[in-house]
Amino acid sequence: MYKNKSYFQAILVLTLFGFIFGCQPQSTEKKVHAPKFKLTASEKFYFNSFVDCNMAEAWIGDTFRIFPGKYGEDPLWGDARDLKFANGRNADEAFSSKKEAFTEPRMPKNVPIGTPGLHGAVWFETVYQDAKDPSGRTLYAVYHNENYPQTLPYDASTGEGYQNSNKWPRGLTGPTSPAAVCRIGIMKSSDGGRSWDNRGLFLEDLNARMILKPHNTSNTFAGGVGDPSAVASGDHLYLFYGEYGYPGEYDSLSYDPAKEWSGQCISVARIRLSDLDNPQGKAKRWDGKNFIRPYNGIGSPIASLQIPRDTGGGPASSPTGGFHWGPSVSWNTYLNCWVMLMGKVEGPSWEGDELYISFNQNQDLGKGDNAQQWSKPKLLVKKPGHILWYPSLQPMNTPEDIANKRTCLKLGKKARLFFKYSDKGEYRSEYTIEFEK
Repeated sequence: MYKNKSYFQAILVLTLFGFIFGCQPQSTEKKVHAPKFKLTASEKFYFNSFVDCNMAEAWIGDTFRIFPGKYGEDPLWGDARDLKFANGRNADEAFSSKKEAFTEPRMPKNVPIGTPGLHGAVWFETVYQDAKDPSGRTLYAVYHNENYPQTLPYDASTGEGYQNSNKWPRGLTGPTSPAAVCRIGIMKSSDGGRSWDNRGLFLEDLNARMILKPHNTSNTFAGGVGDPSAVASGDHLYLFYGEYGYPGEYDSLSYDPAKEWSGQCISVARIRLSDLDNPQGKAKRWDGKNFIRPYNGIGSPIASLQIPRDTGGGPASSPTGGFHWGPSVSWNTYLNCWVMLMGKVEGPSWEGDELYISFNQNQDLGKGDNAQQWSKPKLLVKKPGHILWYPSLQPMNTPEDIANKRTCLKLGKKARLFFKYSDKGEYRSEYTIEFEK
C-alpha cells in the first residue's frame, strides 16, 4: 500500500510539473549561427597614407579606388586636406600606393557659421556605388563628421549645434581642449570620386543629448553618432554606427549610468536608396521593433553587441569604457551572410587592445528584426599594450577577387585583415582570414 501510494504521488507531481512547465511562455530568442574563421600571419602590409576611419572604396570600371583621410575645419587638430584617393588594378596595388601617388579630390568648402552646409571635418567611411549607373561613376560617400561648439554653435531657432559652457567635456589634446560631437552625412560624386557635392545629414543627435561634466570623463565625444559602415539591402542603405549620446535629455541631477549604457553601443538605421540625393531628415532609426524613429531621434542599439554591465560593459562617457564601436560590415558570398568587425573601448581616449567579429545570416536586413540578429562578438585579435582601431576586411589580388570586383563591402572565403595601431600611427595588415561554414 505504501509503495502504491508513493507511486501515485510521484505520477501526480510529474503530471502537475509537466502542465505548469508547458504553460510557461517559450523563449523567442533566435540562435544566431557563427561560422568558423582562421587567422594566418602574413608578411606585414603597410599603408602609405593617413587613415583614421573605415576604408571607403569602389571599382570604377577596371580601376580599384580607395578614399582614405580627413578633410575640413578642425580647431582642435588643425584644418585638414588629407582626404585623397589612390588607384590600382587590384586592391593590393591600390593599398601599396606611394604617398605621392594619392590625388586630392575637389571637395565642398566649409561654410560660415550660421549658414546651411558643411561644417567641421569629414572622413569617408563607406562608398555606395549606384547600381543604376552602368559606368560605376555615381558614388555616394557616407561620412563621419566632427564639430565643436566653436564650429557649430547652438541655434535656438533650428535646434542645431551645441551650447558652449564650462561643463563641456574635455577633448583629446589636453585639459583645456573640447570634446567633439560626431554626426553622419552623405556626399555624392558623378565622376568616380574626383569631385564631391555635400548632400546633407544622414543622422545626428541634438544638443540635449550631449553628456557633460561631471559625468563625461572619457576624453572621447560629448555625444553624437559616428564611425559608421553602410551596406545596401533591398531598397535601403543600412547604416551601422556608434551611438555615444544619452538616450534622453541629459540632466546632471538625474543622470543614470545604467540608462546611458542601455542606449549605447552599435546601432542601426536606414534610408531609401532613392533618398540619397536629398537625405536630410529621411533616415529612420531602429526603435526596438521597427525602423520608425527619426534621423535625430532616440533609437535602440543592437542588444547582442552590447557588453553586459556585469561582464564589464559601461557607458561611453566612462573612463573605464566597456563598449564595442567602429563597425565594418561586409556581405560574404562564401558564407552567404553578413560579417561585422568592431573594436572595443576599455579605457579613456578610445583605449582598447582587442578586435571582435560577429555574423548575421539574414541577407534581407529589412525583414522583421533581421538587422538585429547578430551573433555574440568573438575575439578576433588581441595585442596587449597597443591601441587597436578600425578593423576591416579587404579583397586580395587573386583572380577570383579581381574578376568579382570585390571590395570591403563584398568578399569571399578568404580576405586580408587591416586595422590601425593607433599608438603607432600605423594602418597595416599582418593577417589573412579564412572562413569555414
